[in-house]
Amino acid sequence: MKDLPELRTAVPGPKSSELGKRLKQFESPTVTQVTNKGPIFWERGEGVNIWDADGNRFVDLTSAFGVASLGHSHPRITAAIRTQTEKLSHAMGDVHPSPLKTELCAELSRLTFERWTGGKQRGQTILGNSGFEAVEAAVKTARLFTGKRGIIAFEGGYHGLGLGVLETTWRMEFRHPFYDQLGHFAEFVPFSRQNADAAELEAIEKRIREILGRREVGAILVEPFQGRGGEVIPHAELLQRLRKICDKSRVLLIVDEIYTGFWRTGRWFGVEHSGVLPDLICLGKALTGTLPLSACVGREDVMLAWPPSKGEALHTSTFLGNPLGCAAALASLSLFEKEVPAWKVEEKGKAFLEILKKGLTDVSGIREVRGVGMMMGVELKPESRFSATEWCERLLARGIVALPSGDRGEVLALTPPLTMEMELFAWCVEQIAFVSETRQTA
Repeated sequence: MKDLPELRTAVPGPKSSELGKRLKQFESPTVTQVTNKGPIFWERGEGVNIWDADGNRFVDLTSAFGVASLGHSHPRITAAIRTQTEKLSHAMGDVHPSPLKTELCAELSRLTFERWTGGKQRGQTILGNSGFEAVEAAVKTARLFTGKRGIIAFEGGYHGLGLGVLETTWRMEFRHPFYDQLGHFAEFVPFSRQNADAAELEAIEKRIREILGRREVGAILVEPFQGRGGEVIPHAELLQRLRKICDKSRVLLIVDEIYTGFWRTGRWFGVEHSGVLPDLICLGKALTGTLPLSACVGREDVMLAWPPSKGEALHTSTFLGNPLGCAAALASLSLFEKEVPAWKVEEKGKAFLEILKKGLTDVSGIREVRGVGMMMGVELKPESRFSATEWCERLLARGIVALPSGDRGEVLALTPPLTMEMELFAWCVEQIAFVSETRQTA
């Protein structure tokens, strides 16, 4: 096979090692883990590849946290940013904005609520910078629209680490240090997996109704497919049942598509697999393919719960509607609309999943291989002799960037750029199988 990364036996290289030592001196210790096994420092990216400070090439099976779905340094996105930089790089987003903010909000309305309802409803948007900001905007919207503070979230769910939305993120290690500062407005229910039976679904529904019966709840917050929770595929009826509960109880349905939006699951948005219409959708990551930008898009009647601005916006930030981010997003949305269907992500994902399952057939210690679209996960058995973290460390030494996921780091998450070729993915699967067997016999 031509043009593959060079297989190495050790990373990081000398430059990355030196950069790691320097970073450790000046960055808070809670942010970047610096050890003799990493990190590598990225210097350049193109397509499905990145190059580190030592000049080593790696295949990116993460799309850089799902951001680079169209590949790194896509020429049309890069050109849009460059052109906009020459005109205007910053505006006063909630006072004197760039025209691009208007254009982007209109596009997001068209691609969500207008498309879903055949033009009968519009969407209105609150822009942000990071994904958690979009979720916080949605939670605030639910409070204003319903007058109720409570949120129902899901075990395994991840919605960011901002002090407000942290309340809705499942993993206790993130919440515990700040527990006494949280608002305690959220309660968690189980997230039904694809193979759940009717009794499990009924139990979840019963639990939700029990919560609704004893406290005021303004919204149910859910990821259509859990990402950081372990690439978890829900039961096909879960979102449909949630929609019915919300309709009956005057509760809003918020879908967090920060991770799953923009064809990652084989559809524009993950919620479309269920045929459910949400009240609010949170977007980010692949929205720009490169720059920080997020969006909370809601039904127009829901968003009108926010009071009109009289000069002081009730929810805003300095970089809201940044022209560079808006330019990148508009370029990305155009590419997603005009080019992604030709890639047939859903069919391509099925082929990739089949390659993954066949390639790992003889690897012991694996509990399940699953996926939807270009979002795949390999879950290890609790008794497995290796971990997903070890897998990622060994893959890095062979020129592959991957990430662990799941509550216990028990899942190898694979979310490559949508542009990845099948032959290259098959090679990556060979490396995954090789390093797992090497670990088993070590």
